[in-house]
Amino acid sequence: MSIPTNPKIEQKQTQVVWKRSRKAKNIELNDEMVKVYVWELPVRIFHWINAFSIIVLMITGVFIGRPFVSASIQEEAYYSFLMGWARYIHFFVAFLFTINLAVRWYWVYKGNEHATSNPFRFSFWKEAFETIKYYLFMKNNKKHYIGHNPLAQLSYWIFIGLGSIIMMFTGYYLLFEPQPESIYGKMFMWVAHLFGGDSYSVRSWHHLVAWGFIIFTVVHVYMAFREDYLQRNGTMSSIFTGYKIERKKEALGEHDEK
Repeated sequence: MSIPTNPKIEQKQTQVVWKRSRKAKNIELNDEMVKVYVWELPVRIFHWINAFSIIVLMITGVFIGRPFVSASIQEEAYYSFLMGWARYIHFFVAFLFTINLAVRWYWVYKGNEHATSNPFRFSFWKEAFETIKYYLFMKNNKKHYIGHNPLAQLSYWIFIGLGSIIMMFTGYYLLFEPQPESIYGKMFMWVAHLFGGDSYSVRSWHHLVAWGFIIFTVVHVYMAFREDYLQRNGTMSSIFTGYKIERKKEALGEHDEK
């Protein structure tokens, strides 16, 4: 005799397992190769919104700090409002950058195995160090990863994680500094004490980390092209389609060194 079950409980249990251990989907191409669904749609959307935001914020930020163009007609700044528009665009995109990052933090827990990483494991740091040795020509082989290798993950934690938080807090402090008695001014008043005690120190940190983002972006693009050229696995196209081409045994978890 069959034991009656509760469909709602079964469905709930299935959903919990799916959230904890959801694997990337594979599409078999032949006996040796498969297409692996690495980057889910929310990750790809985040990537391109983030890329757009960083570029716009850098251009407008550099202009605000040191104007490199002027109005075509020599008149009062009030009429051309060039600096005003630069500030408006900078602030608007900064809010977009913040919301986009918040959604990405949510997807760290909601997404598949390639949407997150755990830097609080000893193996993470060990593998990151081994990857560094490979890029410093201290070893000939490196472990193959379908998603980001631990060194890349670490760079994202530093720049996209910590760096973004520093940029947001220092940026919002500078935005609301002229209104110290407002609710937002009081909300970010503590930032000055954390980053040197005065507006100049906060601004210096904001500029320093911004240039760090520029360096990170250049290295990131170079490494993506390099990986795509050497591995021939569709690294560049994967940020549009979500899919990478991998050997079947690697997609099944047999990450050999090569």
